[in-house]
Amino acid sequence: PRDRRTVTADELAAAYSAIRPRLVGIAYAVLGTRAEAEDVVSDCWLRLAEADAREPVRDVEGWAVVAVSRRALDVLRSARVRRESYVGPWLPEPIVDDLADRVSLDERVSFALMVVLETLTPAERTGRVLHELFGMPFPEIATVVGRSPAAVRQLASRARAHVAAGAPRLDVDAVDHR
Repeated sequence: PRDRRTVTADELAAAYSAIRPRLVGIAYAVLGTRAEAEDVVSDCWLRLAEADAREPVRDVEGWAVVAVSRRALDVLRSARVRRESYVGPWLPEPIVDDLADRVSLDERVSFALMVVLETLTPAERTGRVLHELFGMPFPEIATVVGRSPAAVRQLASRARAHVAAGAPRLDVDAVDHR
């Protein structure tokens, strides 16, 4: 819990900067592109600063995880509309890290997992990423995606089944693909 009298803008920025790698990881896992993930995290920083100016945000990490997850899901939904004209399989860009970042590489979602996650709908992907990769409980995910905890459990169950089936989400005939 933060006391408004002792928290400065610099301290709020430091708290956000400390969790920024995790937030970028969440956004990247949902969106599949580093640039969009960075944009979402930056946008949420501005939203956090505005929200904190109105009323102190007591749990910066909790607020930021929910805000980034929701914003990434919104961006993903709008990206899906833009991608509908592309007939080939959508593959996310791989993360390119410096050797110095290798320690944090274990915490990020691998490229292969992103390819697997493409077999899921945006809501299934968000539920699976937040629950299985980031350990978020179903009731919290429910508030992020705007569904009930039971519906989110069902999404996660469907996501596991789709991944186990290994089938692509979209079937493209050879002529269209070529």
